[in-house]
Amino acid sequence: MTQHPLHLDDREAWRRLGGQHTAEEIQHQPALWLALARQLREQQARIDAFLGDWLIRPGHRVILTGAGSSAYVGEIAAAALNAAWPAQIEAIPSTSLLTHPALYLDPARPTLLVSFARSGSSPESLAAVALLRERVATTRFLNITCNAEGGLMQDSEGRADTLNLLMPAGSCDRGFAMTSSFSCMLLAALAALGEAPWAERLRRIEGLADVAGGALAAWAPVAAELSLQAFERIVYLGSGPLEALAKEAALKVLELTSGRALALANTPLGFRHGPKSVLNPQTLVLLLRSGDAGARRYEQDLLDELRRDQVAGKVLALGPGETPLAAPALDLPDAWAAPLPLLLAQLFALHRSAALGLRPDNPFPDGTVNRVVQGVTIYRDEPQQA
Repeated sequence: MTQHPLHLDDREAWRRLGGQHTAEEIQHQPALWLALARQLREQQARIDAFLGDWLIRPGHRVILTGAGSSAYVGEIAAAALNAAWPAQIEAIPSTSLLTHPALYLDPARPTLLVSFARSGSSPESLAAVALLRERVATTRFLNITCNAEGGLMQDSEGRADTLNLLMPAGSCDRGFAMTSSFSCMLLAALAALGEAPWAERLRRIEGLADVAGGALAAWAPVAAELSLQAFERIVYLGSGPLEALAKEAALKVLELTSGRALALANTPLGFRHGPKSVLNPQTLVLLLRSGDAGARRYEQDLLDELRRDQVAGKVLALGPGETPLAAPALDLPDAWAAPLPLLLAQLFALHRSAALGLRPDNPFPDGTVNRVVQGVTIYRDEPQQA
């Protein structure tokens, strides 16, 4: 295994290891969140005017969509937003919308499609918008993207039914894996569609930025040390909105290790129902603690059980008071707090990639997996019945 720097700001070392872009893009997230708060403050009137009364109408629908990591952005945000508004708000990956549109779309129900896209040029992102235009009578589109040159923004320029929210400069990650793009799009969605007064929404973003720098500095050495241990299997566990965060954390490991480390995600309660069989002495378990007191009781039961059984190689939790992964005690709902534990997951995947001798900015030099997905054929006509 390769020795690698403990700190993200050792740019020359990360450049030699082929991880300079990814390291920088993890590190600059607090600054991007502050920039995002400034942008949203300037655009709040425009956002409110576009949404109008859409969210307060029970007959209206909002679909949060994207593919891969972008789908997990919607999954983290959906339940909290749905609980806040009369409109139905749900997360449906674009990869599901395209294969089974009849199961997910109601042609007669007014639908707002919220698309999350780093590049804005993936075939699924563009096809999902076209699909709704074709199949739903009343539609609106909110594009949350990091690339002004992407098709998602370019194709919708000047359309009255579309609002484009461009994330701050620097959020369109140059590295292979989504890092700053993910956190910026999540915070943008929670702010744009949130129910709290705008001042409170922006304070939440700024509060996260205030503590994130210290968290990055504290967690980077821990992530580096963990990455050098011989864990062949990584299990992330999270409940509620943090279940989707666990999926994103596991995906980061799979992507940046080029699949050499097996990474799985589940809920603390669901893990006992079969997935627990993955545990062995080469397994690292990382539980993302919820801020909800009721959920934390279930989480603690599982932590106590796993530590008592001593089947896994190491069992850790990330949250306030946890050792060695203490986290600031944030008075935020789990969906809003998610960007903070996300930083630890990104750090671990980065360091694990370097520890395996891979180049984190491009862990697939053979092109078998690409930064912007390739090889997707979009079929627009329904198949003929035999």
